[in-house]
Amino acid sequence: MNHSEPDQPTFSRPLPYRGNSADYFRAVRAMPWPIWLDSGQPHQNRGRYDIISAAPARKLISDASGNRCIEQEKIRQYQDPWAALEQELAPPTGSLANATPLPFYSGALGYLGYDIGRQLEHLPNRIGDDSELPLMLVGIYRWAIIQDHQLQAAHLAHAADMPEAEVETLLLRLQNAGHEDCPATAAQVEVSPFKAGAFKSNLTEKDYLEKIRRIGQYIAAGDCYQVNFSQRFAADYQGDPLQAYLTLRESLPSPFSAYFETEYGTILSLSPEQFLHSDGHQVTTKPIKGTCPRGTTASEDRQLAEALVQSPKNRAENLMIVDLLRNDLSKVCHTVNTTRLFELESYANVHHLVSTVTGQLRDNISAVELLKACFPGGSITGAPKVRAMEIIEELEASRRAVYCGSVVYIDQSGKMDSNIAIRTLALNKDKIFTWGGGGIVFDSLPEEEYQESLTKIGLILDTLTSL
Repeated sequence: MNHSEPDQPTFSRPLPYRGNSADYFRAVRAMPWPIWLDSGQPHQNRGRYDIISAAPARKLISDASGNRCIEQEKIRQYQDPWAALEQELAPPTGSLANATPLPFYSGALGYLGYDIGRQLEHLPNRIGDDSELPLMLVGIYRWAIIQDHQLQAAHLAHAADMPEAEVETLLLRLQNAGHEDCPATAAQVEVSPFKAGAFKSNLTEKDYLEKIRRIGQYIAAGDCYQVNFSQRFAADYQGDPLQAYLTLRESLPSPFSAYFETEYGTILSLSPEQFLHSDGHQVTTKPIKGTCPRGTTASEDRQLAEALVQSPKNRAENLMIVDLLRNDLSKVCHTVNTTRLFELESYANVHHLVSTVTGQLRDNISAVELLKACFPGGSITGAPKVRAMEIIEELEASRRAVYCGSVVYIDQSGKMDSNIAIRTLALNKDKIFTWGGGGIVFDSLPEEEYQESLTKIGLILDTLTSL
């Protein structure tokens, strides 16, 4: 990491704190590429920060037309998404990472799709893509609203060279966010209610079970230890996606949620899983592996949770991914440690087993290099990673798009946080897509794995179809 002083420090201005960040997001939503990295407050308390921004100075897009950066009328082409990210971010500075109290002032916000990880391994291209969603959409943003729910404080953070007039205009827009006299609120156009049709899987139950059995054959033959397999659900929709998201975040509050709206599509993520967090020096990843449904009574719920914690199958499944992530982090870290194993985390729809792995970054490793070394996350590929990804490519019926990729921020200081984009929906034109799956190991029972894939997203589907 470069430890020289930054050429341009960053600033922040205080804003009124709001327990729910929805009003702040609405105040900037009419601007281009609005994004909300959402900790799920006030409906759950695991997350701390919300980060909201809009109108990026530069837009990074990776799709069938190539990898490019759009800056006003200028277009710069890149060989791959990683090169675009590395070149368009300001050089990270370790001293700034330690000196700034807020997680984000200016830098990259957006999503990296699963398949940019597949490109890294040069895997064959066997699956068609009918979602028409870009592989990567990332903006380079000059400012952000930061809501700190732990300290109950809010700030407008921005780069020091942002013109004062722009800062004052934003402050005026935000000071009365949510009030009738707020210019942004008054200017909002009427939106139609969100309605989704019936969701249909890209696999029949019979096909899903057969593919699980095929994975079992690969595992028995020694090809792999675990494969994360999924099915995709699609439906027609109409109306305002934000209405859907605001309802979903109440029924399924999650600490690594996100809403990201562009002309290329809209992403709604209700993810419980942190992928990589870095302060510029230390890295943390918290893989989720091991799932069971919530009980219908308090007694049944406790029994299910205890059975999950004690389950040899689920613990083994989790440990395989911990080992994989330790290996990925060792590519860019001096030391790697497993600090917690098999902790229970409970959400509205499921219980999960979560472990924690940490590492100390080597000198001169950027946040982009860290992401690249570990992408896509091992908890949604299987082990060994490359062979698992080959089997996924062979057996899954549709492209994953943003699913199992990551929604991420990278501050100009080198600070970074990211999710694993599970419990995630992608909306494009009049179609809405979501995915459900799980890790398949040697003693997996196909019927149970099929049911788990439905359980994980059942609350999402029920919520959307009831609107």
